[in-house]
Amino acid sequence: MLLVVTGVSSLVHLYSTEYMSHDPHQGRFMGYLSLFTGFMLFLVTADNFLVMFLGWEGIGLASFLLIGFWYTRIQAGKSAIKAMVVNRVGDLGLALAICSVFITFKSIDYLTVFALVPSVIDTTFCFLSFDFDKLTVISLLLFWGALGKSAQLGLHTWLPDAMEGPTPVSALIHAATLVTAGVFLIIRCSVIFDNSNSLFIVTIVGALTAFFASSVGLVQNDLKRVIAFSTCSQLGYMVFAAGLSHYSIALFHLSNHALFKALLFLSAGCIIHGASDEQDMRKLGGLIKLFPTSYCMILIGSLALVGFPFLTGFYSKDAILEIAISKNNLSGSFAHFLGCSAAFCTSFYSFRLVFLTFVNKTNTYKKYMDNVHDAPIRMIIPLLVLALGAIFVGYLSRDLFIGLGTSFFGNSISNNCSNFNLIDSEFLPAILKNIPFIFTLLGALLSLFLINCFNVSKTDVYKLKMSKQYRTVYTFLTQKWNFDQIYNECLAVKTMNFGYKNSFLLIDKGNIEVFGPLGLAYYIKNFSKIASSQQTGFLSHYTFLFVVALFGVLLFGTCLFIDSSSNLLIGLWFAYLLFSLNTVKVQP
Repeated sequence: MLLVVTGVSSLVHLYSTEYMSHDPHQGRFMGYLSLFTGFMLFLVTADNFLVMFLGWEGIGLASFLLIGFWYTRIQAGKSAIKAMVVNRVGDLGLALAICSVFITFKSIDYLTVFALVPSVIDTTFCFLSFDFDKLTVISLLLFWGALGKSAQLGLHTWLPDAMEGPTPVSALIHAATLVTAGVFLIIRCSVIFDNSNSLFIVTIVGALTAFFASSVGLVQNDLKRVIAFSTCSQLGYMVFAAGLSHYSIALFHLSNHALFKALLFLSAGCIIHGASDEQDMRKLGGLIKLFPTSYCMILIGSLALVGFPFLTGFYSKDAILEIAISKNNLSGSFAHFLGCSAAFCTSFYSFRLVFLTFVNKTNTYKKYMDNVHDAPIRMIIPLLVLALGAIFVGYLSRDLFIGLGTSFFGNSISNNCSNFNLIDSEFLPAILKNIPFIFTLLGALLSLFLINCFNVSKTDVYKLKMSKQYRTVYTFLTQKWNFDQIYNECLAVKTMNFGYKNSFLLIDKGNIEVFGPLGLAYYIKNFSKIASSQQTGFLSHYTFLFVVALFGVLLFGTCLFIDSSSNLLIGLWFAYLLFSLNTVKVQP
C-alpha cells in the first residue's frame, strides 16, 4: 500500500504542476494534495486502531478541502459538504467498532487484538435480551465504516459528485487513497472477518455495488462521471473478493486498479484541459487526430479496466470471478452472476466512452475545435509511467500476490484454509473461465451497435431507443436507482420538517436567540470591550491591578478560616478600600 500511495501520489503531484499552472491558488492546491497524501500514509502505517482513525478522519478533511477547492462554484461546495456528511455516517460505525474492540480485547493495538481473536470465537454478549456474537458485531461495525469511505451501496451517493473538484483530485481520490481506505480496513482486519459470520453480508453488498455502479455508468454522458462510476464498480469487486475470504486477490485488484484508474482520470484531464474544459462526451468526438497521445492512454486504461487479456486488470478481475464461481455456495454464485453482469456493463460504457470521444464525428462548433491541443510533456510523463504499469504490472506481480505458496504477505493477512479455494478455481471448465470474456465482448458489441458503428438502419436504432421499455430502463438508470430521491424525501425533508415543527415551533420559540446571539453572546461581547479597555499600556496601572488581585486572593484565603459575621465586615472593608483606590489618580 505504501508503494501504491506514494507512487500514484507522486505522479499526480507532477501532473498537477502543469494542470494547475494557470490557477492563482496553485500553492494552496499543492498543499492540500500533500496533506491528503500525508494523512493516507498515516492511515496505512498505523499500528493501532486509534492512529488509523486519526488518519481516517484526516483524509476525510483533506477530501473536503480538495473537492470544494473551487469554492466559488455552488455545486462544488454542495458536493464537498455531501461527501463530508455521508462519510461521517460511515465514520460513526468505525468509531463504534473501535470502542467495541477496546471493550472486548482491552487493547486497540493490531498485534494484540489479532492475537486474542481465537480466544473470543463463539463468545457472545447480551443486548435487549438477545445474544450477539462479539466478532460478528465488531466486523459488521468495521464494515459499516468501510461502506462510507469505499462508497458501497447505500453510502455511495457522494462519489459521483466528488467530480466537481479538479481532475488531479479525482485521480488521487479514486485511484489509490480515499476510496480504497475502506477496502484496506477490511483487509487489515481480515483476522476478525474470517472468524466472524459477516462474510456473507460483505459479499452480497460488494456484488450489488459492482452491478449497481456499472449499470448507472451506462447512461452517463459526463467524461469524469463515467470513470467515477467505474471506480465504484471496481470497489465492489474488491469488497466481494474480501467477502469470499481472498484478501490477497482483493489487494491485488486494488493495486492494479490504482494504476489504470489513475491513467484514465489523468488522460481525461488532458482532454478537458485541451478542449476548453468541455466534459460532455456528446459534444466532443473526432479527437483521435487532435489528441493522439491521450487517445492511446485512454484506450490502454479502458482495455485494462474491462479485463482485456494480458493487461493488468485481466489477472485480478478474472481471478475474482473464478474464485466466486468455484465457491459452490449461494454467495459465490450470486457474486459471480452480478460480477459478470457488471463486466458486461463495464465493457459497454468503456467502449462507448472511447467511440463517443475520439472516433465519432465531432458535435461541437468549429471555433472550439480550433483551440484544442494535446497535453504538454509534464502531463505526458505520468501518463506514460501509468500506461506501462497498466500493461506489465499485473503479469509481473501475479505470482507475488496470488501465487500458490507465496510468502509475500506472511501473517499480515488471514489465511483461513477452510475458505481457501484458489486451487479449485484453476481447474474450472474452460466455458466457465471464458464467461467473463464473453460478457465483455457482448458489451462492446452492444455499445458499438447503439452508437451505430455497424451501419445499421438509423430508423431501427431510433425505434429501439424510443420504445417504452428502453425509455423506462433509461430513466431508472439516469436517476441512479432513485437513491438520491429516497434519501431526500424520506430522510432529509422529513427530518427538517420534524425539527421545524417540534424543535422550533414547540420547544424553542425564540429561546435560543435570547440566550444565544441576543443574550449571552451580547454580554460576552460587551464584557470583552470593557476588559480590552483596561489594557492601557502603562506599567503603573498593571502593577496596581496586580496588587489588588493579590490582596483579594489573600483575603479570600483568610475568609475560609473566619466565621460568617467577620466575613461580612472584611468584605465591606475591602469594598471601601477598592472605592478609595479608584479615587486615586495613578500617574504614568
